[in-house]
Amino acid sequence: MSRTVSGWILKSAKQSLAVIHGEKRNYSKCLLTQHQAKWRRPSKSKAVNQKWFCYPVHEIIFSGERSLRQTSSENDVQFLLSPSQINYILRANEVSYKPVEFDGKNPSTILKFESNQLASNTPCEDRRSAATCLQTNGHMFGIFDGHAGSACAQSVSERLFYYIAVSLMCQKTLEDIEFASEHMKPMLPILQWHKHKNDHLYREGASLYVDHLRVHWQELINIDNESGMSVEDALAYAFQRLDSDISLEAQVPIDNEFLRNLTLQVAFSGTTACVSHIDGVHLHIANAGDCRAILGVQDENGSWSAIPLTEDHNAFNKAEIQRLHAEHPPSEKDTLVADNRLLGILMPFRAFGDVIFKWSRELQKSVLQNACDLEPLNIYQYSPSNYHTPPYLSAEPEVTYHKLRPHDKFLIMASDGLWDMLESEQVVKLVANHLSEYSLKKPKVSAQKRSLGNMHNLLLKRQSRKVPAPDQNIATHLIRHAIGSNEDGEIEHEKLTTMLSLPEDLARMYRDDITVTVIFFNSSVIESYYKNTNS
Repeated sequence: MSRTVSGWILKSAKQSLAVIHGEKRNYSKCLLTQHQAKWRRPSKSKAVNQKWFCYPVHEIIFSGERSLRQTSSENDVQFLLSPSQINYILRANEVSYKPVEFDGKNPSTILKFESNQLASNTPCEDRRSAATCLQTNGHMFGIFDGHAGSACAQSVSERLFYYIAVSLMCQKTLEDIEFASEHMKPMLPILQWHKHKNDHLYREGASLYVDHLRVHWQELINIDNESGMSVEDALAYAFQRLDSDISLEAQVPIDNEFLRNLTLQVAFSGTTACVSHIDGVHLHIANAGDCRAILGVQDENGSWSAIPLTEDHNAFNKAEIQRLHAEHPPSEKDTLVADNRLLGILMPFRAFGDVIFKWSRELQKSVLQNACDLEPLNIYQYSPSNYHTPPYLSAEPEVTYHKLRPHDKFLIMASDGLWDMLESEQVVKLVANHLSEYSLKKPKVSAQKRSLGNMHNLLLKRQSRKVPAPDQNIATHLIRHAIGSNEDGEIEHEKLTTMLSLPEDLARMYRDDITVTVIFFNSSVIESYYKNTNS
């Protein structure tokens, strides 16, 4: 497999392409927006035996230098990706952050978090968020898996944390923020974001988003909830409130053409979402869709286990099937789910946006007719068959609570691009093994003074071992194994370089966008909590 995997992937891709051309495209997996769906067939002027699709010449740019993928024979595809180029691709979107302890008496239960993202779609439809709450206690992390474009995932990744944080605020803080807003004074900061420099931002939509967030906190003030919502209620309410705002924004006419187009793109695309809120030993997970969160637990005997904290909301979840049937007439029992998809189209049964599964046909037609030029917006228009009693889709999250224990070592959150490749137990084992291996391979710093000659000899010895430097970022390590490991769990360079070198037309057929965030817990702080509580 190591010698022929590249040729096998490209040959298989050629066959898969013909199938996609002939079959019904599916909304969440196969269907791409107009600017993405550039499937190409060989020109009739080319000879059949030219193997055009198996051996395309594709440029990959690395910091100004170009590496051309070439072929030497029909069954042997060679890629000119060096290990350093592979690392450049894999590590381009790494994020690592360690919370700053402002008060030594209250150290954080979060030791650090590490995150990374590898795109398959162009542009990537996944988004991620990480932030510290400044007016309430806690840290928030989110994974957002978009479909039919990235617009909805982008919007939700920017806005959802604000909706949650505001819902958690006490009455006094909300009133202070409203007073500052009304009198045009500096507002209290709500979140401290931990973003990568490449993370996108809809700056043009900021004013619209702030206006609707303000309406949200004004309504909370009127509720007169002195202490704020519980975390569970805040998560559930924020998810549904933001989804409602996304729907309303697309229905209300806006003079600004750019904002008008943006609201339509956000509403007609969609995204699943998985968000964690960690406050001390209190961990809450809110999930809508098929992203996952699992806990890495080390037992007393040193063995590791994976504890799932979310359930996928799709056709393979019997509870979701039952929920759908309960929300719609018995006459639709046989049409609600077809080909393991909602109305035969959508994989997840819960998501933000996706108004074609929520609005009536009349409302959809009215909004789109009053829009500007739809052609450049790449809005996916589809009329599902057997569409009788909308809404069929909900953004209501399933919220779970877990009280952290000393043997809970880390939390892994990822889009389904990771889980399509690796099982939960594999992922936990990879993280655990990486932690031990990295600590062993980490160079030991000696207090002994060394001469330049001694240091040079030491470096030569390390280089002679030919042991590749491990990924410092654990999310990168997981992505590397997801796309480059064989059946024995070993990384194959040829497979890895092939998967990273596939052109846009083929990449989505073999791997999805992958986004991973791993949060490590401070076991000593958690132990101290229980000691103080028991005492």
